[in-house]
Amino acid sequence: MRRRSVLTAAGAAALAAPVLGAVPAVAAPAAASTGGRSRLEIRGIDISSLPKNEDHGAVYRTADGRRADPIRLIAQAGVTHARLKVWVNPADGYNDKAHILPLARRLKRAGIGIWIDFHYSDSWADPAHQTKPAAWADLDVAGLTRAVYDHTADVLGALKRQGTPAQLVQIGNELNGGLIWPEGNWEHFDTMTAFLKAGLSAARDTTPRVRTILHLANGGDNGLYRWWFDNVMSYGVDFDVIGLSYYPFWHGPIANAAANMADITARYGKPCVIAETAYPFTLESEDDVNDIMNSPSQLTDGYPATPAGQAAWLRMVADLAAGVPGGQGLGYCYWEGLWTYRAGSGWDPADPASGNAWENLALFDFEDRALPGLRTLGGYRG
Repeated sequence: MRRRSVLTAAGAAALAAPVLGAVPAVAAPAAASTGGRSRLEIRGIDISSLPKNEDHGAVYRTADGRRADPIRLIAQAGVTHARLKVWVNPADGYNDKAHILPLARRLKRAGIGIWIDFHYSDSWADPAHQTKPAAWADLDVAGLTRAVYDHTADVLGALKRQGTPAQLVQIGNELNGGLIWPEGNWEHFDTMTAFLKAGLSAARDTTPRVRTILHLANGGDNGLYRWWFDNVMSYGVDFDVIGLSYYPFWHGPIANAAANMADITARYGKPCVIAETAYPFTLESEDDVNDIMNSPSQLTDGYPATPAGQAAWLRMVADLAAGVPGGQGLGYCYWEGLWTYRAGSGWDPADPASGNAWENLALFDFEDRALPGLRTLGGYRG
């Protein structure tokens, strides 16, 4: 998701989604009463911003202020997977193969699994933005399909050759309205699914044991998920895991997310993972950019914008994933938990002066110290 402004509830796809029978709202189920999981196999963190942050002087510290390698810190906390987004030709040169390969080596040495998130764009891909890479601008559908395969195979193949194969891979990011617009948008499910199949084939051809994820935003919107996955399944798309973004300040009550995950895992016979979540430890901002979370009205009752409130939110999300009936909740991933403020490491790859609207949702405070939420992420239900 692009973290600059609050997005509409479901993007273009929601506008086309038919009104379906609502799944009754229920409280987040407890794992013990639903056949869920007591332990989560995925307790992940997206660290895509780390190379750029470090190049602009970012440091990371233990809770008591000692400087440390951030990869070592997340490994010591018990994090199982690190998620890395991939852009095609980004303006700032980050989030590409050249930066992912050395980061993957650091993760492998620390014993952390690698989760690759293909955006199929030169910049942010989310429900409101799925902009075609500039280098692909003149390709027809057949050429775009081949480009998806080649790009996916190139990155995953390079990871495997250096001994750091991906364990998880997303073919697209927050795909509510499709990918590679306009050819692959929600009005063209035949083309959209051709692109998805190309990426999925490349993933399996290069990394046969990888688990593949198709990921939507709006994790509490059951109508969206039924509409989108019913259509995708009707085209014979074969994947392994359903990914959801669930941010309470955008995506509705906890009960809706619990009900949606229970429904879709049963409906499609596939496990799910909460691919993105986050919560603020303060409503203050470290830079002069107004942060996405800046008002008490955006908070969820019972979860204050404090370090303890952030940690409590992570326990709730872990319980939410663990409570999916039948043990079908694999776990969750915290989005950009290392994206602390550093001048020059902002949201816009084309604008070095752009700021960071996310630093109050990181898992490190404004003095670069690890917050309690990092320990919760790695250790709770571990």
